[in-house]
Amino acid sequence: MQAVHVQEAPDAIGPYCHAMKAGNLVFCSGQTPLDPKTMKLAGSTIEAQTHRVLDNLSIVLAGVGLSLQDIVKTTVYLYDMNDFQGMNKVYAERFQGHRPSRTTISVKKNPLDALVEIECIAELLPRSGRGTP
Repeated sequence: MQAVHVQEAPDAIGPYCHAMKAGNLVFCSGQTPLDPKTMKLAGSTIEAQTHRVLDNLSIVLAGVGLSLQDIVKTTVYLYDMNDFQGMNKVYAERFQGHRPSRTTISVKKNPLDALVEIECIAELLPRSGRGTP
């Protein structure tokens, strides 16, 4: 197992790392819509916050040579299930036809009162592919 910390990603707001590499899998901690430069929530709409969350996941994945296209599974935590359509629209645009398995859960509260948080599991391919297992 190897802890992953990516300088460009928002700092963890607790005692955890950005991701853990275990074998050929990368387990990314949940990302909220924190702007990495200001460490404040970015945007007030579900669409803006979903974009920022996926930007943050992209930054973490890039730190191990991966992208959203390498994600196998996501878990989406929504503060309000009425935001599902807005989140889903941005999610579909950003994944560009890639459709990893997904669970979406409505939660009572996300960290820092974020409207959305997303965690993921991605796969590292052999050295001839993407990533570095």
